[in-house]
Amino acid sequence: MNTYNHLLNTIENKGAAYLVLLDPDKLSQEKASVFLQHCEKSGVDGFLIGGSLMVSGDFEPLIEKVKINTNLPVIIFPGSIDQVSSQADAILFLSVVSGRNADHLIGRHVIASPMIQRAGIEPISTGYILVESEVITTAVYMSGSMPLPRNKPEIAASTALAAEYLGMKLVYLEAGSGADQPVPDEMIKAVREVCSIPLVVGGGIRSPMVARDKVDNGANIIVTGNYFEDDSNWEMIREFANAIHFKSPIEV
Repeated sequence: MNTYNHLLNTIENKGAAYLVLLDPDKLSQEKASVFLQHCEKSGVDGFLIGGSLMVSGDFEPLIEKVKINTNLPVIIFPGSIDQVSSQADAILFLSVVSGRNADHLIGRHVIASPMIQRAGIEPISTGYILVESEVITTAVYMSGSMPLPRNKPEIAASTALAAEYLGMKLVYLEAGSGADQPVPDEMIKAVREVCSIPLVVGGGIRSPMVARDKVDNGANIIVTGNYFEDDSNWEMIREFANAIHFKSPIEV
């Protein structure tokens, strides 16, 4: 089964899917194995690996560590064209459809596509929509793209629908790592009303209740990451998973 179908089956069986974003710059190698195993036991459905800016060089080692310590799929969440690895299962082939920077709409994709083909990993075409969160996130800064206004759900809905019509398999509403506020529920609902493809929501989600609100308003895949950089929050992972997997929660 390919990774995209795995996500579709998870959404169908559990109500929504839960992915944890791993930033190689922020997850220490000493804690990684324990954290990864804890995630799998707690009901996480897969991992995203990558970042808008990476300086540590631990991208490949972290993917290898995930594959050794868990059976969960590894999906690259690329911030640059050098974030491609044959060890991963898939890669989000991101087009920043919220912006007008041609390099992030199609330019870098031309360079990356043969690299992905050679790596033999599954590309999942994704319409990436940056959403205003009242701070300038790394994703916004590095992409050189203006985020969509928080109070304009109709713009997000039209942008997401255009991504679907272009043939993309996912729409990703992104408030950004470390965002002060998550994507508004009204925006998620507006996108869900017009789109039939799965909707990913991430950024600024710091409680199971907020995660469930996103699912109730139409999110099919929830992504958290920054919140678990503090290991005192690790015990909350199962609560997040239960809130997201409303069809099949695990007993705490």
